[in-house]
Amino acid sequence: MNNVLFVCVHNAGRSQMAEAFYNKLSKGHGKAISAGTNPASAVGPTVVKVMKEVDIDISGKKPKLLTPDLIDEVNLVVTMGCDAEVVCPASWIDTRDWQVEDPKDKSIEKVREIRDEIRARVIELLNRIGS
Repeated sequence: MNNVLFVCVHNAGRSQMAEAFYNKLSKGHGKAISAGTNPASAVGPTVVKVMKEVDIDISGKKPKLLTPDLIDEVNLVVTMGCDAEVVCPASWIDTRDWQVEDPKDKSIEKVREIRDEIRARVIELLNRIGS
């Protein structure tokens, strides 16, 4: 099973979308979790809205803190382009950075573009790892 940890600073946008797409598209052949180095109090409302547009409800998700225990649960860490890898203690595990723009304070149209980019990257990742 391919378990992935998606990391960004606030765990309120990019990493939450990536986790949701991975869990939906892996069809039980892998599991994703997400976390942040400085978690926000809630997932961004525009992020929740654009995910509902593609039939994924993340309204009940809560940002959580990145911990070494979370890293121990996965085979791969994906940072979302926010220098989270600088503070991520995952040097012993395969870590990749996607350089995805932060959706915070962006227009709904821009957040949709970010959502679609993340979905495409998750599909590419699943194809590469064979899920």
